[in-house]
Amino acid sequence: MSDADRGARTYRSELRQRQAAETRRRVVESAIEEFGERGYHGATFARIAKRAGVSVETVRANGPKTALLWAAVAVASFGVEGDIEFFDTERGKNMLELREPGAFGAYLGETMLAINEPVAGVWTAVTAAAHGDCEVRDTLAERLVSMRGQVEKVLRVVGERDWLRTDVPFDDLVEALCVITSVEAYVRYVRMDGKPREEYQAFVARTVNDTILRRSSGEAPLS
Repeated sequence: MSDADRGARTYRSELRQRQAAETRRRVVESAIEEFGERGYHGATFARIAKRAGVSVETVRANGPKTALLWAAVAVASFGVEGDIEFFDTERGKNMLELREPGAFGAYLGETMLAINEPVAGVWTAVTAAAHGDCEVRDTLAERLVSMRGQVEKVLRVVGERDWLRTDVPFDDLVEALCVITSVEAYVRYVRMDGKPREEYQAFVARTVNDTILRRSSGEAPLS
């Protein structure tokens, strides 16, 4: 095989890989919208295929449905698929650049709005499906453990900077931050109560400052 033939074959292979990645992205983005609008059981391969502009067979090849569901959660949350280490993301790196505790609450308010707003629909589909689907429920339980671990890592960094309140157990602070930053809290605040997204962002910032961080004038019990 000549160098030209090898070069042409490499080019065709790379082109196919790019096309496959682009198709996968369209399928997952369409799944985000379908799961968010119709729920897990209401979303079908046919509807996802129509929205993505591909065949049903192509969607099936990117399935199964539960895999598409979790791919949709990952892409809606962080823009990429797979397990993600928070401090490897741009937002995680930005947190490490914070230099004063007062900036932490504002940072989390902005960050959780940016994460929870796009994922709210598909996450609601996940939690609803978990009630009747053992596979979804088991995977959800695993994801919640992983998410708690990420929150714990964030608070350990905060603690190392001496910004964390010390009058309550560390595990209680982890649980509190899990609740404050949860998608469910966003859904309740914005989608159910109808409050503006800017108020949600301010709510997260204020609640983190009041609940998680050390108070300069003395600490109060976690309520």
